[in-house]
Amino acid sequence: MSIDCTRRALALGALGAWLGPVRAANNRPPRTLLVVGDSLSAEYGLPRGTGWVALLGRRLKEQDLPVNIVNASISGETTSGGLARLPALMAEHKPDVVVLELGANDALRGLPLDGTRNNLSQMVGLSQKAGARVLLVGMMVPPNYGKRYADDFAALFERVSTERKVPLVPFMLKGVADRPDARDWFQADGTHPLPKAHPVILDVIWPRLQPLLRG
Repeated sequence: MSIDCTRRALALGALGAWLGPVRAANNRPPRTLLVVGDSLSAEYGLPRGTGWVALLGRRLKEQDLPVNIVNASISGETTSGGLARLPALMAEHKPDVVVLELGANDALRGLPLDGTRNNLSQMVGLSQKAGARVLLVGMMVPPNYGKRYADDFAALFERVSTERKVPLVPFMLKGVADRPDARDWFQADGTHPLPKAHPVILDVIWPRLQPLLRG
């Protein structure tokens, strides 16, 4: 073998060794993301594929992030219902990341806030025990609930986030429910966002979710 050929072979070998870890990282098995939420994540009243979870799937493909999404959201779900379902969901799907988007229906039903907080805390704990990273998605209630109740409701998400050391999206509907023309961004029931609101919802959630999927 000539000196030039030898040098070329050594260079290619070194390049292959350097690229090896990169190629292995790109070919890693897809991660699994489990979304446990209520109607806000279950595409209630929306054309199929227009909710924020579906839009997340498209964004992940665009960014070449191999993630399988399991959307286990159910319209009308409460934190107690989510807690009851979570062990089976964890056992079946073995998710790497869990998004918990629950609590709004607890407030609508006037359930005790301590119960809501405890349920969410248990769900985070179960997910962490199984080795999953967790994102907690918070909600706020309308002003007609009263300032004290509204403040206490928002604070319960912050408390769970702090105690369990998990990232929090403080208000899922930021940029939608708090805009001057908010009524034009909701369905006729005034509760569920229109399709045009879901890209905004995804943009609110994405900054906290992306590091969990890449980490």
